[in-house]
Amino acid sequence: MNIPGIFERLSNLLLREPETREQMLLLLRSAFEKHLMDADALSIIEGALAASETRVTDVLVPRARMDVIDLHEPLPEILSFVIQTAHSRFPVVDGDRDNIQGILLAKDLLRVQTEPEFALRDWLRPAVFVPEAKRLNVLLREFRVSRNHMAIVVDEYGGVAGLITIEDVLEQIVGEIEDEHDFDETHDNIRQDATGCYRVKARTEIDDFNAAFGTNFPSETFDTIGGLILRRLGRVPKRNEVVEIDGLRFNVLRADSRRLYTLVVDARAYPKTLENQ
Repeated sequence: MNIPGIFERLSNLLLREPETREQMLLLLRSAFEKHLMDADALSIIEGALAASETRVTDVLVPRARMDVIDLHEPLPEILSFVIQTAHSRFPVVDGDRDNIQGILLAKDLLRVQTEPEFALRDWLRPAVFVPEAKRLNVLLREFRVSRNHMAIVVDEYGGVAGLITIEDVLEQIVGEIEDEHDFDETHDNIRQDATGCYRVKARTEIDDFNAAFGTNFPSETFDTIGGLILRRLGRVPKRNEVVEIDGLRFNVLRADSRRLYTLVVDARAYPKTLENQ
């Protein structure tokens, strides 16, 4: 591979200095079409540019879906909740979700077993608060400098609107990041969460979805439930957007400007659920 030649061609392509963001994107896509960069590189660059225009409020985990721990919960209940949700960090509240006391790191609970007396407040890390209007690129820089991985998002009145993690921000740039706690096997494409709702991966096959929820979505035209939603809307839905199809409501839990990843379905209002299988 002639590396100098590639850089020379890319430099020549970019010598036409773009005057707008749209022109710059056209140049980058032209570079991709000329095989000067691969699809992943183009996607990341586009994601990074989009992050500078995306606000925290567009990405946050809503207040109602925050997994929180109450300051006065006994240790056995805390441990059970941490294991069940499999998060690494938890906001700790004192009664009300607006009353954030700090952040508990799950790894700190490993040392709790050696403590003769447990006081949750002694194990809390300071919570970081950010406004809804903060741009993602600014927040990412603050995360890097402070080494924080979670921030509590507040609205204009000082109330808690939700939370956002560094993973949420990075996923807007590079796409979905899965770890060992994410469900990625076929039989785990549909999983009940702590609220009683179901998290459904967009790649879940239509036939599997129909079998789980007793629906009759056609599988001849679409292979996945995500494909059905994209075709119905004609676009990629935004995070937290609610989509209703044939009376069934889908809440978009995770999506970026290019892909739909995870949906939330409240099956409690429907006659057939996974629990009845």
